Amino acid sequence: MMIESNHVVAAGHEAARVVLVVLLSAALIAPPTPVRADRPAKPLARYDRQIDAAVTKALAFLAKSQQPNGVFPSALGNNTAVTSLCVMAFLAKGHTPGCGPYGEVINNGIDVVLAGQHPNGMLVGKPTHGPMYSHAISTLMLSEVSGMVSSERQKRIDAALPRALRLLLDSQRIKKPALMQGGWRYQPTSADSDISCSGWSLMALRSARNAGAAVPKDAIDAGVKFIMNCRTPDNGFAYQPGASSGYARTATALLCLELCGKHRDEAAIGAAEWILKHMPANYGGTFFYYWLYYASQGMFQIGGDYWVQFATWMYEMVLKSQQADGSWLAGSSHEAAPGACYATAISVLAMSVTYRQLPIYQR
Repeated sequence: MMIESNHVVAAGHEAARVVLVVLLSAALIAPPTPVRADRPAKPLARYDRQIDAAVTKALAFLAKSQQPNGVFPSALGNNTAVTSLCVMAFLAKGHTPGCGPYGEVINNGIDVVLAGQHPNGMLVGKPTHGPMYSHAISTLMLSEVSGMVSSERQKRIDAALPRALRLLLDSQRIKKPALMQGGWRYQPTSADSDISCSGWSLMALRSARNAGAAVPKDAIDAGVKFIMNCRTPDNGFAYQPGASSGYARTATALLCLELCGKHRDEAAIGAAEWILKHMPANYGGTFFYYWLYYASQGMFQIGGDYWVQFATWMYEMVLKSQQADGSWLAGSSHEAAPGACYATAISVLAMSVTYRQLPIYQR
């Protein structure tokens, strides 16, 4: 099934826009305050003030770092993934487009992503060797922010988002070996799949489907089937079927399972237990921030003692690693080029899951 109309994505947001008139008016008067949808577990409540202070300081750093053209800097140039993650970091604290101290920061970031769309629907800005990463992350951001923006900007999102979703769906349908079918890879024409690109793509489709877009359930199910093909005998998950398990890969699988109808099933529980047994000994390292994004959300979704154990470790490790200017240091290896804005946005998104300001964070 194709995305049939540019109006489909917007259809699920009409009621939200009415409510937002009141919410946005209030935001003009006062900055957002953290809103946690449920009472935090007692062992975690002591971190609330530290988290609020750290996130506030981090967002100030991101706002100061944004370039005049709206791009959040990295060694990758105009990378829509980095900019999209930074935009979502502001949304995660309750800031909204066009309102309050960061309203134009958010709007400018959205505009960068919209301006970077290619004729085939790809949201990538500056082309890279693996454009599907940027495309999926940017599609996720546009889906999350849709319904929060002005009518003029919403029209642009309504035009761009269906094209972006169509590209994801078409690339999923590329003929692949049986174990690879249902997933995504670096290019929209790739004939194999990996759990990393597939995780972001599945998140984008899940977000859009939640918002009312015509994303077929079969596409979600096919993505989950590929994720399960990556499961290993030790209850972890591999980059591709038949490979060994890894901590970032297992965190990706956990969140995908939790958000796609497999809440607390055997594979999800197994992944959560695997994560607790393989927590990084030190801050940083290869794919640390990537792991932090997925593990924080996945463990929050699965909840209970899994979340308490993970969050205690995360808060202790991440809070003490924040720099004086509010940032977090760039990662190593593949995460070096995305830079400090990427690392800071990921850290904010990880620590702000309990705010539940982004629709994708809802339990």
